[in-house]
Amino acid sequence: MAEIPPDLRYTTDHEWAKVVSGNTVRVGITDYAQNSLGDIVFVSVHGLDAAVESGDTFGEVESTKSVSDLYAPVAGSVVTRNEALDDNPDLVNTDPYGAGWIAEIEVADVAVLDSLLDAEGYGQVTAE
Repeated sequence: MAEIPPDLRYTTDHEWAKVVSGNTVRVGITDYAQNSLGDIVFVSVHGLDAAVESGDTFGEVESTKSVSDLYAPVAGSVVTRNEALDDNPDLVNTDPYGAGWIAEIEVADVAVLDSLLDAEGYGQVTAE
C-alpha cells in the first residue's frame, strides 16, 4: 500500500505539492509513482526561473524501466531544484515526501493548491 501523507496535495499525474514558505511550493512524485517506476537513476529539472503552467512538463525522472515526464501541479516559476538528487537520485525512492523532493515553484497565490486532490481523493485515483 502506497504512503499518502494527509498534509499534501496531489495530481492525477502522481505529483505531490506543499507550501514550504510564503508563496513557495515544494513538488515531488508520490510513493505510488516511485514504486511504479522502479529504481530512479536520474532526475532532471528544466531551466530554473522558467515559467510553467499547471500541467506543463518541467523535468524528467529516469528509472531502470523508463523515462517519465514531471508535470507542474501549479502555475508559477521554478525557483529551486533539489541538487542532492544529482548524486543520489535514489532519494526519490527511499524518501519521496522528504529528502527526495524534486523542485520548488514560486506561485502567485498558494490557494491554487486547493484545486488539487487531497489525500483521500488521491487514494481513490491509486485504487483504480
